[in-house]
Amino acid sequence: MTIEPNKEEQFEEQPEEPNVKGYKVVCAKLGLVMCVYFICRIASAIITGLAFRSAPADLSQTMQYAIGMSVAIIVVYIIPMLFTARIFNSFSYYNILSKETRAMYKKPKRLARAMGTFPAMYGLGYGIALLTMLAAFLISRATGGQTLIEEMLRPTVLEPTTSIASAVMMVFMLVVIAPIFEEIWVRGIMYDALKPYGHGIAILITSILFGLMHGSLNMLFYTTALGFALGYVRYATNSILVVTLLHAIINAIAAGLLFIMALVEITGEYNRLINTIQNIYILAVLALVVVGIIAFIKKIPTIRKYRIEKTWQEISPKRKVALFFLSIPVIIMLVLAFNEITQFWAIGLLI
Repeated sequence: MTIEPNKEEQFEEQPEEPNVKGYKVVCAKLGLVMCVYFICRIASAIITGLAFRSAPADLSQTMQYAIGMSVAIIVVYIIPMLFTARIFNSFSYYNILSKETRAMYKKPKRLARAMGTFPAMYGLGYGIALLTMLAAFLISRATGGQTLIEEMLRPTVLEPTTSIASAVMMVFMLVVIAPIFEEIWVRGIMYDALKPYGHGIAILITSILFGLMHGSLNMLFYTTALGFALGYVRYATNSILVVTLLHAIINAIAAGLLFIMALVEITGEYNRLINTIQNIYILAVLALVVVGIIAFIKKIPTIRKYRIEKTWQEISPKRKVALFFLSIPVIIMLVLAFNEITQFWAIGLLI
């Protein structure tokens, strides 16, 4: 993952001179938009629960899934992203017809080289995931033997469905909707808000936020590591197109496993053909993880030699990180992020 950035592709820079006060404001705004995001997650669960309670008793699983997915897209994706664009005054900048947006989705000169970072990126993510699982096992023996291999292989909290139509919608959500919205939101609006204060801090903070927004402690380190890799590629290519494609590929692997698991549910546990396909798929993904980890390890010496362009060195990187986590909205955001009990409590009110 060592793609040197092309200065000609850096089409836009923030006109305002960066300063400590401005950085604190950006951190506070990021904390605020993430608070809105987590509140929207709770609201989505409540809205979906109310919709199911008032729906006919014979409502099909496909319709339930369609309702849930539609609510999630509007409440969990569109509302927080529009709020983020509004608070950072990015509506004109991220207008789909604007010159800047077209430039960001234009094919970069090093597209093939950037896409070639996928194995190492995948290996980095799952290398971190395996270390996390090992640490959890050593800390608590109770987790030993209880984590299914499928849980490790799919970076999503979605469960397999028992309907082909629902499974197709799930794949569409993971492979198309999630990458587009999340990359425009995180590696687009959020990254650009932090960019004047240093590309390194922009990559770091957006990767942390990317990890938190997935709403699962099991996936936190995995998604943060992937977010860091995607942020690096975003910086090196200055392209949202590349990271969207990479994100879609990563999600497609998870979606493929979920789709097969859905087929297992639909056809029955003892369908030999489907179970064989599932086992082959799992082995293939495990092989990809091993290859990816090796690819990342081989790239470490080159990565260590490469330095991200340094901008705005008025304060040290450590202080930038400290100022971010000391921001009141960020502290509230962290409380909301780690308080998954609150979400289950909100859902429980409707049962």
